[in-house]
Amino acid sequence: MMTAALLALLLTQTGNTEAPPAPETALRSLPMLGAKEEPMPVLRYGAPTECTHLMPTPQAPVLRYRVQCDEATRRCLAAPQKELNADGTESTRTLERVPGCNELPNVSRQRAEAGFVFVPAIAETPPGWYRDERGRVMQFNFDLHRRVWLGGGWTPQWRQGEERALSRGRLDFGIVTETPGWRSRRVHRVTLFDTELVLGEQSSLDATLLRYDTNARPTQPFIRVSTFIGKPRRTDLSLDLGTWLEVLHLEQVRRGGIDTSFLTLVGGQLTLDLWHSVDLSSYVRVRAGPSLEYDRTHSFLTLVPGAALEGDLTLDDNGFHHLTASAETEKILLAKRVDGRPLRPERLRLRAGYEVILLAINDQPVSLVLEGRGQWRDDLGGVPPAWEWSAHTGLRFSLWAPARRSATSMTAR
Repeated sequence: MMTAALLALLLTQTGNTEAPPAPETALRSLPMLGAKEEPMPVLRYGAPTECTHLMPTPQAPVLRYRVQCDEATRRCLAAPQKELNADGTESTRTLERVPGCNELPNVSRQRAEAGFVFVPAIAETPPGWYRDERGRVMQFNFDLHRRVWLGGGWTPQWRQGEERALSRGRLDFGIVTETPGWRSRRVHRVTLFDTELVLGEQSSLDATLLRYDTNARPTQPFIRVSTFIGKPRRTDLSLDLGTWLEVLHLEQVRRGGIDTSFLTLVGGQLTLDLWHSVDLSSYVRVRAGPSLEYDRTHSFLTLVPGAALEGDLTLDDNGFHHLTASAETEKILLAKRVDGRPLRPERLRLRAGYEVILLAINDQPVSLVLEGRGQWRDDLGGVPPAWEWSAHTGLRFSLWAPARRSATSMTAR
């Protein structure tokens, strides 16, 4: 009786342009789904797919399916063409993020006559995406090196010899993307409008128009060392050099009621990877080189050589855990004498941060950011040099964060 009622319901459906309703006798001749397997298999993304009809049953009250068949095993994986309602019935919502299929409503009969069995399955998904048993899709893999981000949080500061500055907040914004180069042996990374605005006590602004850097994995070793004690052995030593470029970096700092502003017109450095991941997205490296800086407060140009040790690590395959750290030093040369500061000032900056994705809204990740910073500088005229330490905790919303290049597709549920 339940089957007859389902057939009657399907016969009365109107407004569906995908395929006209079949007569009850035709529906009864359709093959049925087999028993459900655990874990449920998943259709393979990009494989040839047929869209066909199967016999609705009380356990699977669905007519239209996406089917992928294996000629060797005589086994067909079948997933509903539309999302399912909570009660398992077919909804009006088409599946998202699936490729097209060949519309062959009667191919299921031919397959059944040839001895094929139909196994309940979940529709395919592109790499980095997940589909539940109702056919709803969601992203579970995120590349934090390719995104547009907007964040904010609390940023207290402790400056040596002064009271703690607790009434501080930080807003940050930026765009970053990376692209693999020749045979994936080089990665080009571009950051645009990287901006941090600290409001409240001891306010500051740090904004960079453009930052470009590369990581490389040469095909040939830089040095080959052969040893002949016992069995001959060869050790390859690579020299993974890259470049780092910064254009229009503005820094405005208020300390002790005194405002100071610096504008880096252009800076260029060479980088040397001490370690990097296979896909070059994670690395530990050193970099060094000069930059041309304009002191906007005192109106003169300076040459600022600098060096840094920095790391950028993605700690898991799906990109949920992200760790950064750096230690950077700079020395200002060719500066004019300014009251209250030495002729050749220096800067030292330390930084460590951790970011973890908490959830996603419309497949856009929201992450928790924890960060600590330390800084010592004597380039602020009239401000005594001292160590200052700050912490940051807040949320960051990524407006665009596609799946990582190494992401894989679902294979089972």
